[in-house]
Amino acid sequence: MKIEENDLSMPHVVVIPYPSQGHINPLLQFAKRLASKGIKATLATTKQTLSSISTLHNIAVEPLSDGFEDGGKPEAGAEDVFLNSFKSNGSKSLVGLIEKYRNTSFPVTCVVYDAFLPWALDVAKDYGLLGAAFFTNSATVCSIFCCVDRGLIELPIKPDAVGCALPKMPLFKGNDLPSFLKKPESYPAYLAMKLSQFSNVDLADWMFCNSFEDLELEVIEGVTEKWPAKLIGPMVPSSYLDGRIEGDNGYGASLWKPLSEKCKEWLQNKPRKSVIYISFGSMVSLTQEQAEEIAYALKESNYYFLWVVRESQFNKLPKGFQEEVSRTQRGMIVTWCNQLEVLAHEATACFVTHCGWNSTLEGLSLGVPMVGVPQWSDQLPDAKFIEEVWEVGVWAKEDDKGVVRRENLRECLKEIMEGKRSEEIRENASKWRELSKKAVSHGGSSDINIEDFVQHLRCTSSTTTPNKLD
Repeated sequence: MKIEENDLSMPHVVVIPYPSQGHINPLLQFAKRLASKGIKATLATTKQTLSSISTLHNIAVEPLSDGFEDGGKPEAGAEDVFLNSFKSNGSKSLVGLIEKYRNTSFPVTCVVYDAFLPWALDVAKDYGLLGAAFFTNSATVCSIFCCVDRGLIELPIKPDAVGCALPKMPLFKGNDLPSFLKKPESYPAYLAMKLSQFSNVDLADWMFCNSFEDLELEVIEGVTEKWPAKLIGPMVPSSYLDGRIEGDNGYGASLWKPLSEKCKEWLQNKPRKSVIYISFGSMVSLTQEQAEEIAYALKESNYYFLWVVRESQFNKLPKGFQEEVSRTQRGMIVTWCNQLEVLAHEATACFVTHCGWNSTLEGLSLGVPMVGVPQWSDQLPDAKFIEEVWEVGVWAKEDDKGVVRRENLRECLKEIMEGKRSEEIRENASKWRELSKKAVSHGGSSDINIEDFVQHLRCTSSTTTPNKLD
């Protein structure tokens, strides 16, 4: 829908993601959904990530300061330093952004913020604006952390504690709980960041979660009073789901340069449903032992495979492995590729994933069976749901040294590709693909929730004026 400059009733939403790929993508996709319904949407992100945002139809992009524009960003493990700097500098930047638009045709109506950044809600409320929290994990994981924050679950978490606090939740066994909660002393900064999502969320006018009702309906029903989030996902580009947003065939943000053409050319020459796709996302760093076990499992399985290995991880592959792969043409190793295109390709039969929530949703939305190799945090319960609840794949379990051995992974691959349950798993994957499409299509559960938000914005935009409140 074209936005006219003289439309003074047009709501204006500023969308603020946490500056990492897994958070930018779903919030940017939400901005596109809002823009497609006639809302003016502005994506505000750190200056370092601005260059990763391609030109977006009907979406403005504005910079926010995190205090590290001149370099010197904290190393891994110092997340609290970064978050404190982003809070201080980002708050000032957001104030400047609100002031910038105040006397224009489109004053800011609402701030949709990544729940990792609760300070954005404080700024919105200081100006009398609407505020909406956006949670990028599953409803299951968010519900568990919410109960921890509310004191309903004590740390370190025990499996039966989840069932007591959330009776409709599937039974957890211990090894499938978020790692932050099993050993809170191991990841103090990450745990603090997870719990900070709920620090002021009661002040939010709306709460959103990147999931959909058919996928986690019972979970959300069991936690509505504590965490009344609306499910508006999956936040996957429209062309892979409902096709209602013209030209929306990618997220429009990438911190890495994709090798799509090279990947597509290789896939084009492979038989239908014959390729295993392996990717562990943008953050996971495998140990050398784990990388070697995966390499040997792929070699011994003798299936075609496309493996995304970040350049910094190449030295962890077995000596001569890459050369042998190139020579035999059984596989292809790339530093990055367009994951959605690969998952949607007819040659792709299986997705070996770390079970990050975005990758999990993409696998479900594209109907691709999965082998879960989770590493930590929310990836563990995601893998549990992939295997036990949605039944779209299997979980390759670690041994007592924390490594998925080649024999185990090889058997998991065989189960997906040609095992006794392969047909059932493929049918379930197809079912979830159709339910994903249904959720965001016209009249679907997620579409209704987004439409309710849009109508609320329209009703309040004419009376909302961004002024600093004392």
